[in-house]
Amino acid sequence: MKQRAQMILALDVDDIQQAKYFVNRLYPKIRTFKVGPVLFTAYGPRIIDCIRKKGAQVFLDLKFHDIPNTVAGAVRQAVRLKVKMLTLHIAGGSSMLEAAVKAAEEESKRLNITAPLLIGVTVLTSQGATPAQVLGLAKEAKAAGLDGVVCSVREAKALRKMAGAGFVIVTPGIRPHAHGFDDQRRVATVSDAVKAGSDFLVVGRPILEAKDPLAAMQAMLQELRAPSSSRK
Repeated sequence: MKQRAQMILALDVDDIQQAKYFVNRLYPKIRTFKVGPVLFTAYGPRIIDCIRKKGAQVFLDLKFHDIPNTVAGAVRQAVRLKVKMLTLHIAGGSSMLEAAVKAAEEESKRLNITAPLLIGVTVLTSQGATPAQVLGLAKEAKAAGLDGVVCSVREAKALRKMAGAGFVIVTPGIRPHAHGFDDQRRVATVSDAVKAGSDFLVVGRPILEAKDPLAAMQAMLQELRAPSSSRK
């Protein structure tokens, strides 16, 4: 049986004290927290250190997209921060992606640490996309040596069939039943994403805006652990 999917909390806040609150409140129920451009721009490596000192892991979601040499340098820095996962825009092209893979392998080997998962961004969940567009980008990411991609639940099933069991699928926009879409068009429930083949489920506002974040997260984790969410 394949390993059960895991939940990730997106720390989409702009204050380090808020971020610490959610990490302290939800760890170890949640073991990986996503740090995006707003929080990282404000606090840099300090926020990653805060999360890792708690014992949790970091999904660094900065969506690197630049010339190959610049992205390779950014990836090396991320490896030194010992993040679990990081994102790159697949639209940056195969040369950029291959440079990132090489940089991650070399730097992690030099430091004798586990390399982060390199996750390619297909299309943002606030944008529209056809399955063919997403699958085409995913094929490019896999050919370049990336570990997986970010995609919506709508493309996950076809992507899993195309890429196989070892390719990581990260699905953002996870919502409880009857929760609003906010500014994301391609959203899904926990069970939808797991049934489609997602490995990591990223949730943000339904937890960040809840009156009781722990209770809200426990409800989603219960759905994740339900027999109907198991994958064989």
